[in-house]
Amino acid sequence: MAKIGYARVSSTGQSLDAQLKKLTKYCGDGDSEIFQEKHTGTTDNRPQLKACLRHLRKGDQLVVTKLDRLARSTLHLTQIADDLQTRGIELVVLDQNIDTSTPTGKLLFNMLASIAEFETALRKERQTDGIAKAKENGVKFGAKSKLTPTQITELKEKRASGTKIKDLMSEYQISKATAYRLLSD
Repeated sequence: MAKIGYARVSSTGQSLDAQLKKLTKYCGDGDSEIFQEKHTGTTDNRPQLKACLRHLRKGDQLVVTKLDRLARSTLHLTQIADDLQTRGIELVVLDQNIDTSTPTGKLLFNMLASIAEFETALRKERQTDGIAKAKENGVKFGAKSKLTPTQITELKEKRASGTKIKDLMSEYQISKATAYRLLSD
């Protein structure tokens, strides 16, 4: 049985040191390997995680420090857990004392996954409420308009009189998409 570690931080400015120290202590130096990367957890583009999952064999243990280092959502976590179980691979989460080789570990894993999903839904709801409240208070989101209302009127008049889009783009320093959007408003 090999203990295979996986460590991840979200950005290049963060350090993997704390995770690597815990994983090395648990996995030892023998035939273990620790995959590591600096990618956000919300993306599926994590080549080291994919390599780690391909590397695992029946009887191995996948070791992470926290559940959120492994999966980008509860659904993704469940998919990974199902794949590991089907292949006869155990999951060990050090900081949460989860070891899916035990009934208690399986129960704790499922409970934490449900709580994580609930927390994600709450966070999204709070964010949506915050955006709505900001809009009510007059906060405008998105990039500021590149042209003043007077310039937009001029742009429309010039186009109506036959000026080409490429000339308007050059004169007002705007993209083609912006020109068409302003003309359609």
